[in-house]
Amino acid sequence: MTTTFEPVGHHSDLLTTPTPGLPADAFAERLLAATLGTMEMYAVYFGDRLGWYRALHEGGPLTSTELARATGTAERYAREWLEHQAASGYLAVDDAAAAPQDRRFRLPATHAEVLLDGDSLAHLGPLARMVAASGLHLDDILEAYRTGAGVSWRQLGRNAREGQSAINRPMFLHALAQQVLPGVADLDARLRSGARVADVGCGEGWSSIGIATGYPQVTVDGYDVDAESVDAARRHAVGSDAADRVTFTLQDVAARRLGDGTPYDAVFAFECVHDLGDPVGFLRTVRGAVADDGFVVVMDELTEERFTAPAGPWERLLYGFSITTCLVDGMAHKDSAGTGTVMRPETLRRYALEAGFSEIEILPSPAEITFRFYRLHV
Repeated sequence: MTTTFEPVGHHSDLLTTPTPGLPADAFAERLLAATLGTMEMYAVYFGDRLGWYRALHEGGPLTSTELARATGTAERYAREWLEHQAASGYLAVDDAAAAPQDRRFRLPATHAEVLLDGDSLAHLGPLARMVAASGLHLDDILEAYRTGAGVSWRQLGRNAREGQSAINRPMFLHALAQQVLPGVADLDARLRSGARVADVGCGEGWSSIGIATGYPQVTVDGYDVDAESVDAARRHAVGSDAADRVTFTLQDVAARRLGDGTPYDAVFAFECVHDLGDPVGFLRTVRGAVADDGFVVVMDELTEERFTAPAGPWERLLYGFSITTCLVDGMAHKDSAGTGTVMRPETLRRYALEAGFSEIEILPSPAEITFRFYRLHV
């Protein structure tokens, strides 16, 4: 699981690469900074789920009483959260010297874009849902660490599902068919000619909808193993420009052929291979579903080519998602490959060759897209 924002490693002023053997006081400061970040993510989760950010954006500036009334929440909690957010620099306060219940708080427009704008490539507010998903199951994850079992995507629940969907939505709708796929000329031409496409591991459907919207001649069949995701995908398609050209089916792709067996012109797998218990079986099904002259494209994390330690912030973020979400989901499957979020190109190459592909190719993509795109050659 990851996002469409510029890798944090590009911002050396935000996070520094840790050095083993720091003096005790310096290492203590690092743990304090991590604690502050964790608390801020909890607060973002509250503001997201309780509608506090939305109310401030649409009706602010607001006092704590006004915010509580607008959202049906308790004033005392709203007041403490507002003060925390202002103290942390998320909100601005117009009259800090006023009595607590008279202070008015506002959400800066640039912060609103990051927290609330589901069409912006800077939209990162849903990260808090991803953090909450694993936080709610820390004891289950701990037990999985002891036993070698896992905690499935279904167990991680609504926060994980909706968080990943919302994070990736802007890229799928506003960059995939506009910037990424046009960069691969022969694939772009095939899609423009009216291709039949499969989107395997489609999640809540934004990738399928994005392809079908960007290429008005294609039809897209989305497949996913998670029933709640498929239901959400069907809802999302309603009213879109692609509503009559996308379908969503509940199916374990690794277990059977896709559709009616008629070969697809292109098969896509977006940010799902590293989560799978049986990636080779999955890719073998994909290999059998595509025409001999067709395209198979896998999108996965923009990892480093090889393991290094200490690593930069982006690699650390990927490992963080792995130890709390992706690896524990993958390990929930019997005889799991146990890939984890940090799937490097050589690992995918090994899976692809074993599944019957001849080679993999890393495709060009814009620098601001924080995923790596691969073509698997049939």
